[in-house]
Amino acid sequence: MLAVLSPGEVAVTLTDRSGDFTILQNMLPSILALFMFFSSPSTHYQLNGYGQGTSYHISYYAADSLVGTSDIGNILDMVDSSMSLYKPYSLINRFNASSEGILMDRHMEAVVARGIEVCKATGGQFEITVQPLVEAWGFGVVKPENPPDSATIRALLPCTGSSKLKIKNHFLRKTQSCVKIDLNGIAQGYTVDLIAAHFDAKNIHDYIVELGGEIRISGKKPGGQPFQIGIESPEDDEFIPRPIRKILVVPSGGVTSSGNYQKFYESKGKKISHLINPKTGFPLDNELISVTVWSKDAMTSDAYDNALMGMGMKKGLEFVKKKKGIEAYFIFRGADGKVRDTASAGFNSKLQKQ
Repeated sequence: MLAVLSPGEVAVTLTDRSGDFTILQNMLPSILALFMFFSSPSTHYQLNGYGQGTSYHISYYAADSLVGTSDIGNILDMVDSSMSLYKPYSLINRFNASSEGILMDRHMEAVVARGIEVCKATGGQFEITVQPLVEAWGFGVVKPENPPDSATIRALLPCTGSSKLKIKNHFLRKTQSCVKIDLNGIAQGYTVDLIAAHFDAKNIHDYIVELGGEIRISGKKPGGQPFQIGIESPEDDEFIPRPIRKILVVPSGGVTSSGNYQKFYESKGKKISHLINPKTGFPLDNELISVTVWSKDAMTSDAYDNALMGMGMKKGLEFVKKKKGIEAYFIFRGADGKVRDTASAGFNSKLQKQ
């Protein structure tokens, strides 16, 4: 959604991913990209459209319109053909339907390999083999009538675990036929990185790319002004205006968010979050409301924001302090029920001083 903040300044409300997306839904938390226009030999170009079940907003500065919506559409279609669970012909669906595995393309291989890497780095808090659990809880392509019981979850857990995946000569093999993968927690970040790489290949280095709430930034606006990303306060009700809580100022990198305050349903008076604990098989239930992550690329941020949500605030913050290359901002509910926030030192250093 576009809203004029002041003359020459436009705000774009961004959204999260992990399923069917619509603008102003599923942002965890919503991220606001502030684009300011200045006179310069470089021309400002803006691309807006839809793909991967969500919307995208791209702003770049160049001498000519070297990148158009058709270029973005081709990239989105290419990734969908590889990793979309909503495309029956995709490679990921072929893998999930297979008994042993498939030969991957370069896109699926890059994402699966990174997913396995992050799984190991986080002690299994991020897991790409959660597809059976995600679907059982009603957040997959197939929607069951009722939430699963404990017996169903126990039956599905043996089918999860990245240790059951093996990559050799571009072939992804499963050690058990019931293993199925879901790359929604990382593939959209990868897509944003692909779009960024397309701009770099065109020798365009001043841009901000947003797809479903995943952001990749490079360079500055004319006049040397940096791009700014506003992190909004969480609200369960999507129709309640969300004030900007913090403003992130970075010259480059990927910024993504994950959280549990909008994408959920209620069953027997209890909220069922779309974020599943891969170790227990049940939806996450901790004090965290959302996590925003910065790293050098969107795919890395995308994977770690989910993992940090699973760790909880204290363990998550300790993990970020020790892990090189990522910084994080946490919004959580304190013991008194009040919404609070904290961040790693590196993330704090990137926030606009208030």
